[in-house]
Amino acid sequence: MQDFSILTLPALLQRSVEKFGELPAVAFVGETPLTYSEFNKRRLSIISLLEKLEIQPGDRVALLSANMPNWGVAYFAITSMGAVVVPILPDFSVNEIENVLTHSEAGAIFISQGLKSKIVNLKPENLLHRILIDDLSLIETNREGIRFNEGSNPVKKYKVADDDLAAIIYTSGTTGKSKGVMLTHKNICSNAIASRSIQEINPEDRFLSVLPLSHTYENTIGFILPLICGASIFYIKKPPTPAVLLPALKSVRPSLMLTVPLIIEKIYRSKVLPEFQKNKLTRTLYAIPPLRKKFNRLAGKKLKRTFGGELKFFGIGGAKLDKTVEKFLREAKFPYAIGYGLTETSPLLAGVNPLNTKLQSTGPPLEGVTLKIHNPGKLTGEGEIWAKGPNLMKGYYKEPELTKEVMTDDGWFKTGDLGILDDTNYLYIRGRSKNVIIGPGGENIFPEDIESVINNFKHVAESLVIQQKGKLVAMVHFNREEVEEKYQHMKGEFSDYIEKKYEELSKELREYVNARVNKFSKIQEVFLQKEEFIKTATKKIKRFLYAKESHAS
Repeated sequence: MQDFSILTLPALLQRSVEKFGELPAVAFVGETPLTYSEFNKRRLSIISLLEKLEIQPGDRVALLSANMPNWGVAYFAITSMGAVVVPILPDFSVNEIENVLTHSEAGAIFISQGLKSKIVNLKPENLLHRILIDDLSLIETNREGIRFNEGSNPVKKYKVADDDLAAIIYTSGTTGKSKGVMLTHKNICSNAIASRSIQEINPEDRFLSVLPLSHTYENTIGFILPLICGASIFYIKKPPTPAVLLPALKSVRPSLMLTVPLIIEKIYRSKVLPEFQKNKLTRTLYAIPPLRKKFNRLAGKKLKRTFGGELKFFGIGGAKLDKTVEKFLREAKFPYAIGYGLTETSPLLAGVNPLNTKLQSTGPPLEGVTLKIHNPGKLTGEGEIWAKGPNLMKGYYKEPELTKEVMTDDGWFKTGDLGILDDTNYLYIRGRSKNVIIGPGGENIFPEDIESVINNFKHVAESLVIQQKGKLVAMVHFNREEVEEKYQHMKGEFSDYIEKKYEELSKELREYVNARVNKFSKIQEVFLQKEEFIKTATKKIKRFLYAKESHAS
């Protein structure tokens, strides 16, 4: 940290502008990047615009936008003048957006063209100014004759302290109500700087950004971290479907990327595994461990080429990675890395680079972070993960009681996750304490472990294990396209046949799972989930929505 004496966002950016001024900073794929100097000039022009709109230090300014270069410029402009940025996830519902704008009392909002319709009918009383982030034009304001002028400079000088509030981030958790997490400049900056200890990043590096910038994981590790290292970041204009992503990967040839488990699990199950399962011979050969390793190594080389051929760090975070998929990545020698954190911790608490991963571990604590297992079980060593460090949030906005529930008087943050630390200080996550199901004999049953087995059964896209009237029940979403394509040759009543097939698959699945889990974790019923499950920004299923339904039934 010696190179970073002032832990504020404007100080970090100033240092990068001085060091990397004419190097490319941010761009859409296929377009000319803004250099670090141009990024900074536009930031000053946005501060000038916000001054004309009478935004003061401490005021909240919301940011509801798809990923783009101007997202980052606006983020730095807001925080550099001592105002507080309120990033909103693009997939929040109109209702959730209204709650965030009202609760945060945001006075202005930057919004992208594609999301404008989400706020057109919202009238929070504090929201006076709406700015189109794509070209920085004003959509609505109570002040006349004001427009954005590229090249204009602020009138005032701003002093920002490291303990000043920088952002309020509303989490879309798996457990219900959104909470506003208050992060200071020091929280965010210290976390980005410490993350350099996991992986060396230099000005030649290129990031391809596919996760929402309004999520702390992408924000700190995929945006602020590359900017303090002089790297360049590329954004795509459309959602990252394969048709959009493949040409982008070819064009950018990223050296670093951040994703969530669901992305790589889908690639493995839909692209890699079918190649090895397509006929009896390959299935038989793939079942022999030395041959499987050779097959996986070849698949890994192909996968690396698909990602542009220059990938050295493929970060996976936001949820637990499936064990079977991780074994494949290890045997494929694919440069995956693992991290663990929460919005409340800015986010990173533990992480490891591709050379030092251990199966199913999220790696050791991040530099400057202390982790401990609270009340570890005598036999298992398992308990709640508690954390301490400069990256711990200031608290939940306007929620002192909720803050007290998760922060101890002596400065520990209770993560709500259960885990163990091994003798090399590597962390292993067992699951969310709120998700644990207590068995009839008081056993701890981790639904995530059972879901991991279910998700490796043929045609399963995703699953959720819950307790219903004392029984363990699996809600399963099959890949209907895959199933229907496989059996489309059937004559007669196709739809009747398919429904029957799902019944057979469900029965087969139950037997498959129960042969592979301990006696407390056996599932008693399988329910078909026709639609995809509703998920958070990091693609974790919003469990509370389905647990509610199960209590009601």
